[in-house]
This record gives sequence, structure tokens and C-alpha cells, in this order.
Amino acid sequence: MVFAFDNSFHDHMEGFYAPAEAVTPSAPALLAFNHPLAKRLGLDVDSADMAEPVRILSGQGLPDGANPLALAYAGHQFGHFSPQLGDGRALLLGEIIAPDGARFDVQLKGSGPTAFSRNGDGKAAIGPVLREFLVSEAMAAMGVPTTRALAAVATGDRVQRERAHPGAVLTRIASSHIRVGTFQFFAAHFGADHVVQLADYSIRRHFPDLVEAANPSLALLDRAIGLQCELVAQWLGVGFIHGVMNTDNVAISGETIDYGPCAFMDRFAVNTVFSSIDANGRYAYGRQPQILHWNMARFAEALLPAIHRVSPGDVDAAKALVDAIPVRFRAIWHTRVREKLGLAGEGADDGELIDTLFDELEEHEVDFTSFFRALAMLLRGDGAMLESLLPAPDAMAPWIALWWERIAHEATGPLEHAAAMDAVNPLYIPRNHLVEAALDAAEAGDLAPWLELLEVVRDPYALRPGHERFAAPALADAGPYKTFCGT
Repeated sequence: MVFAFDNSFHDHMEGFYAPAEAVTPSAPALLAFNHPLAKRLGLDVDSADMAEPVRILSGQGLPDGANPLALAYAGHQFGHFSPQLGDGRALLLGEIIAPDGARFDVQLKGSGPTAFSRNGDGKAAIGPVLREFLVSEAMAAMGVPTTRALAAVATGDRVQRERAHPGAVLTRIASSHIRVGTFQFFAAHFGADHVVQLADYSIRRHFPDLVEAANPSLALLDRAIGLQCELVAQWLGVGFIHGVMNTDNVAISGETIDYGPCAFMDRFAVNTVFSSIDANGRYAYGRQPQILHWNMARFAEALLPAIHRVSPGDVDAAKALVDAIPVRFRAIWHTRVREKLGLAGEGADDGELIDTLFDELEEHEVDFTSFFRALAMLLRGDGAMLESLLPAPDAMAPWIALWWERIAHEATGPLEHAAAMDAVNPLYIPRNHLVEAALDAAEAGDLAPWLELLEVVRDPYALRPGHERFAAPALADAGPYKTFCGT
């Protein structure tokens, strides 16, 4: 397996990272390899002989051209600023150029301590590694911008947490690992020159069309805000709760990054929290838009030295961009919900229709994912699925009547709307109880349930006869679900 390395961050951003090296695992063994992603990246991998990929992707040996490093960054964690975080259990092997010219980072997670480990062991257990692999692949299949997993490799070593777990290393692929927290670190510790350098590099790498903007750093802020608004709207649209929307977990590329205590809702509740460490619900489902706003305000603050250097008057323009985020997000969110409801046009009362919908879903404790598929079935003349989701057949009758009236004003017929809805509303998501069962089995040595679930969520829209259990929520008496930080 040959990597076409072109390590621009290593070569042009000295002082923004620390050299790093992986801990040699005792007995690496492949758990999973993402062959479709490898093809996308232009990696020639012989599936019959994975010895060399396993050696490289476990940290046992370096590929030619790699420049392993750990990135420096800071971050607001649950609202409190931590001036130094950084890659504490990850190292960046380098950047590769895909056949279409796109640039990607190749990062090992769980490969051992770095200069930023803060006395941690720098390792990862098999459960968090396989969770990130599974959920990031599901997100990619649903069209949500995300980092991807190229491989998961068992190390043969034990990782001590609340108890000993089998260790593993994840190979993460990202457009880059530059975060809001990266800008915060250099703004806090080094000042304007470093912020300008980082902004210029980020623009050249991610948004070269902004190079000629009147104030490129202001344009970078505007672009990042737009990408985050689109991303969080997509999260909400599939019932996803990130769980740790700290600024060090916000990638300026607009990709979902860091799948720690993340999960998907079953029954809709706007204040749903799954993270064991989010005691006050800061990152609850319904608060994610507000946290997006807060995080982008912190990004603007970190960028101000670069914005001010070009034009002091543009500081007010940056403030105006931040102030406009709630209105900007709401417009994007309404577009997303219209797609889910099969509405191609824009109606004057859509805001009320959408707000009322979510009130109704919460009042009747409706399964979020299944509801939109049930609406599509109703358009086909089959109301059985919808009735099965409601506490009474007429529980949402007034809202359904309003929605039918909106559908009637559309240019196409019910069957066309139903097909459009099924194309954007997943039938299969990584249901939390299925994820936990698969991870428990994997830790015990049985990967079959995890592999089956991975196959299902990689094709989330097409009905699969015999796979009904993958579309069903947890039993009502299953109890509250909690997730924990891992990778």
C-alpha cells in the first residue's frame, strides 16, 4: 500500500505541531478495512494480503514519505477555555492526494502518547474505535459531511479504563484536522502573525476561491459559518446528537469530527442528552444550533487579528456575521425539514408547520426516524406504519391535515413526493441498542453483529426484507441510554 504523501502542513507550518511517533503494538490484527474509501483515496490494496496495511495502520511501521506529528490546539470545553489540548492520542501520518486531486489527512488514533497527552496513555479501546468507524460510515452514507475511517486494527494490548479492554487503533481520514481550537491556541499564545499564517494556509488548502477576497480572513469566517449551519441542520435532520461540541471538536472544513459520546434519538425529545459528562444538557439535541452560534463567535474572536490586519473596519463586519447566525441557520434548517416532508416549494406558513410538527412529535413521543418514512407510506395510501407510531390513530390528525394541504399545493403528485422523501429520510440508522450489542460482541471476540450492522447502515434508504429489527427502536423499558468519551 503506497501513500501519495504531500505533507503541506508539516512542510509549511513548522511551529504549529510537535513531532510524534506511534507505540509499537504487540500483536496487530485487522478488525475492519474500508475498501471503498481506499479506492476513493487511490490506495492500491490487495485484500488477499493485508499484512503491510496492518503493519502501517497499527503504528508498527511508517510508510514511505510519512512525517508523523501531533497537532496543537486549545478549546472551550463545556464553555471553559483550556489553553492547551492538542492531539493527545493521535498522530498525523501525513497528507495524501487522491486521484481527483483532493487532499486528505491520514491520522492514527489510539497510537500512543504525544507531547500533548497530559499524562494520558494515548491509547484507545476497541469499543470507541469501532463506534467511530460505524457511525462515521453511517453519516457518510446519509450524505452528512464527516471524517471517515479507513481501518480499525487491534493492537494485541490491553487498555486500562474503568477496567481493562482490548486496545485498537483507528485510521481516520479527514479533509484536514484544523479546528476552531487550532486558531484559539495560536491566538492565545502567539498572536496576530501566527493567526494570519494559519488563516492563509487554511484558505489556500480548503477554500482557494477566497484567496482574492477583499478580506480573506473575513471571507473564511463567513464560509465556516455557512458550513457549520449546513452541518448542524443535517445532524438535526437525522436525529444525531454529537455530545461534545467543544471548539476543539469543530473542524473548519465543515466535517463532523470526533465521535465520542454521540448517539441518535429514538423517541423525539428536544432536550435529549446521551453523554454521561453533559450533566447540564449543554449539548442536547435542541441546543446544538445555539452552541453552533457560540462556537462560531469564538472562531470570530480568534480570527479578529487577521481580519483587523487587512481592514480594522471589518471587525464590525465579523460581528454582523456572527449576529446573523440564528436567522441564517433557521433558513437552512427549514429547507432541510421541507425536504424531509416532501415539500419542494416554500410556503408562507412553513415556519409554523415545522415548529408545530416538533411539538407534536415530542408530545406523543414519536420515533423520529420512522416518522418520516411513515409519512411517505401515508402518501402511498398506507397509514398502518404511522398509526403504529402514535398513541392513538388521531393523535396528530390536525397537523397531518395541514401537511396534506401543503402537499396538495405542490406541483407533483403524492407518489413522487413519497419517493423524494424516501431518498432523504433514512430507514436505518445506528440504533443505540444495536450499536451497544455489536460493540459488546466485538469486545468479546465476535465481529459478526458489528459487520452486519455496518452493512445495513451503509445503505440506509433501501428497504431490506428480513431486516425489520434494524429499523426498530429500543424497547420502551430499555432505560436511559448513556455514552462515554473514548476516542
